Amino acid sequence: MTRTSSRWRTVVALLAAVLATATTAGTARAAGGTGAPPPMANGFGLTQVEPAVGGPTDFYLTVTTPEVTGRHHIKIILPSGYYDDPTRRYPVLYFLHGSPDDPVQQNYPALTMSNSMITVIPDGGARGWYANWLNQNTQLGAQNWENFHLQQVIPFIDANLRTVAAKKARAVAGVSMGGFGALHYAQDHPELFSQTASLSGDIDLSADSMDLRLAVVASLIDAQGAICGSASGFCGDPANDPYKPGVDSDALFGSPYPVFNVDWRWNAADPSQHMDRLAGVGVSIYVGNGRGVPTDLEFWLEGASKHVKDRMDALGMPYHYVDYGDGSGWGTQCNGGHNAGCWEQDLRDLIPRLERAFAS
Repeated sequence: MTRTSSRWRTVVALLAAVLATATTAGTARAAGGTGAPPPMANGFGLTQVEPAVGGPTDFYLTVTTPEVTGRHHIKIILPSGYYDDPTRRYPVLYFLHGSPDDPVQQNYPALTMSNSMITVIPDGGARGWYANWLNQNTQLGAQNWENFHLQQVIPFIDANLRTVAAKKARAVAGVSMGGFGALHYAQDHPELFSQTASLSGDIDLSADSMDLRLAVVASLIDAQGAICGSASGFCGDPANDPYKPGVDSDALFGSPYPVFNVDWRWNAADPSQHMDRLAGVGVSIYVGNGRGVPTDLEFWLEGASKHVKDRMDALGMPYHYVDYGDGSGWGTQCNGGHNAGCWEQDLRDLIPRLERAFAS
């Protein structure tokens, strides 16, 4: 071996050590919250159209997809120790927002407290209802929300982050409209999720809860003021109407009216009628009573949740069910209504339970 080659190898070794030190320092900075979001490669039909916004463990992407018209946010919350061990993989909670919210608005402290799972919050639209719409030719254009989430977002996340890409390590939960989406997705694809949870969800769209079915219709046709209990507090202000333009009442699942079985597609999508599909999936349901006030959406959702509980009882299914009533015994911010104060407490109960289920 020549002296020159020996010196060259020494130089290479020193450079490698410097690069390793720089990488370690960069990882430490990222873990400490001073870095940038991790790079995410386009794929599975998703194209990032703006730089990621946020820090290394709490950020959102803006993407486009042929499945749904427009630009859409995907919020991602990584465990605080995500960068500490580059070999560790994590289970994932897919959290579905309510109507007419956006992923960026989902700022529940409970979602940031887990150091053992990743949380992903995909856009569900103001009134996308976590479904592939029957009518793709409305003014809104393509509305294949289920394809977007299950065929694109999930594999995109698995390809870009250190996930455990298996049913046993994947959960889906949601609030209000997202509660419907969580049970609907788990019923349509029980091979994807081991846990599902509804937080004040519209989980009975049968004729037994016609009031909730018509609330969905109201969001479709833009019946202003019909959904005053939404998470953002929208109550019919034309200048801030998230439900325009209105579309036909049949656009989502066909005719919603229970006459001569023309509403069969609503029944096919209704979670309350298909709880048997969740055999082997952990089910959690949280709901309040709206303080007995019919103008609070929670008042009606309590009945819907009880219908689902009755179906599970009839099937002999295990489940976790919490009716916190007026919220007086449910944390310090819950008044039993359809609001984030109650959902924060729901999540404080749900997330440790998901962590234990994933760990087992």
